[in-house]
Amino acid sequence: MLEEQQLKLNWHGNGKRKNDIVWIDLGDLGDLVYPQGPHEQWQDHGLGLLRTIMHQNDLKTDIVSTRAVTSWEQLAPKLRGYKMALMNVRSYTFPVALKAAQIFKETNPDGLVLAGGMHATVAPDEMAGVDAFDKICQGAGEEIILDLVRDPGSFPRVFLGQGSRSMADWPEIDRELWPKPANWKEALANARPRRAVRAMKLERNFNWPMEPECGWGPPPVATIITSRVCPWQCVFCNEASYIPNMGRRPVSMVIDELNALDEMYGVGSVVIHDSMFFQNPKWLQEWIEEYPRRANRLWPYWAAGRADTVRQWPDLFTALVRETNWNLISIGFESGSDRILKLLNKECTEEDNNFAIDLVNRLGDEMVAEGKEPPVFWSNIMLGIPGETDEDAFKTMRMLKRMKRVFPSISYYAPYPGSALGFQLIAEGKSLMSKDNYHRFPDDEKVKGVNYGFYRELLAGKYDAEVNRGLSEEQQQRGYDGMYQQALVKA
Repeated sequence: MLEEQQLKLNWHGNGKRKNDIVWIDLGDLGDLVYPQGPHEQWQDHGLGLLRTIMHQNDLKTDIVSTRAVTSWEQLAPKLRGYKMALMNVRSYTFPVALKAAQIFKETNPDGLVLAGGMHATVAPDEMAGVDAFDKICQGAGEEIILDLVRDPGSFPRVFLGQGSRSMADWPEIDRELWPKPANWKEALANARPRRAVRAMKLERNFNWPMEPECGWGPPPVATIITSRVCPWQCVFCNEASYIPNMGRRPVSMVIDELNALDEMYGVGSVVIHDSMFFQNPKWLQEWIEEYPRRANRLWPYWAAGRADTVRQWPDLFTALVRETNWNLISIGFESGSDRILKLLNKECTEEDNNFAIDLVNRLGDEMVAEGKEPPVFWSNIMLGIPGETDEDAFKTMRMLKRMKRVFPSISYYAPYPGSALGFQLIAEGKSLMSKDNYHRFPDDEKVKGVNYGFYRELLAGKYDAEVNRGLSEEQQQRGYDGMYQQALVKA
């Protein structure tokens, strides 16, 4: 039946092979066809950077995206005839990378698969256990990608990559080298019209080669990176084990890139993808001075900080919010319990969290009174941490209710390799994650011994009486029915 036919979708341009080398963009099947949310549509800056470097040095490539097909059967013909495939593998895309590499080798038995990325660095044995990966690069690859592609035989199967000393050495990413969303015309030819309408809306709203509206800030969205690697050592995070510290991208280069993107495509708002934007006060002070003065517009932006540094530099934080339009503030609160924050080596306290919440609440009230748009929290919350008690979880939800203006982003703790706690739980046989389920579905059970039934009931409101204890009547009313269940995201 037509309704049951799978979409035969275009991934870029006219879909014909133009080169011998293909980049395989990784993500869940269908994320550029029927995305469940904005995050599934984010583009891969690592892929974009390396592909840009290659094209600037006359190593031309095509691109195929697993996100632009809805079945593995659709992927195979798109890979046919290539001599080499490259992919940037994260832990949560490892199952997709594994399957895509196997399909590539089945389709092109003499072809080579070159893989790198975070998972190749933190779990090299797992990568090496897959025959379909011919070369595995650990660490950054911008300084070796050209030599690797030109002469892969000169590299051992598993080898250390080399990154730039500073982000100032990076070229601006050619965003037209990123994959396109699904093509509605092909959807119309192969499925019911209502499916084509969805594809048409996605194509129209995606604003390619910029990125789609994310639920805040107007489109088109420009995603950028100004710094790499958070210098803190939280035990749940594996980033520090992947890339050494490197110089931050100069403020002038960031503004120049945003202005150029605006002039080419238009910019409505900005997402700064740094793991930790609010660090290096000297850089931030220059941003305060230059961004309002030199940017084509004072675009609103999303960026990340920490509660302890907000408390350490409150005046700097306030100036960034008021003077640079930092209107969506991502804070990794993680927990409202000192005991759990210490277990996570978060180096933040309940006092730090409360200080940041009070400051943003107050700033928001002041700006509303002035007729201005108030700042909003993007609040990262972690539940299901091994050792967490019911009362720890109640304190976390209680903390969340103290935020006046907030997008909650709640996830169950996930023991990824490369993180200290992840390695410990994997070694103890307590991790429920494997190469088959790194995909990060929000409701996945990830650690043995954790009572996920309790957390589902907590998010559904069963324990609101305990959570609301000590809160004002206004605070108790925050969080409409189903809000926290809907806020559960991939870890």
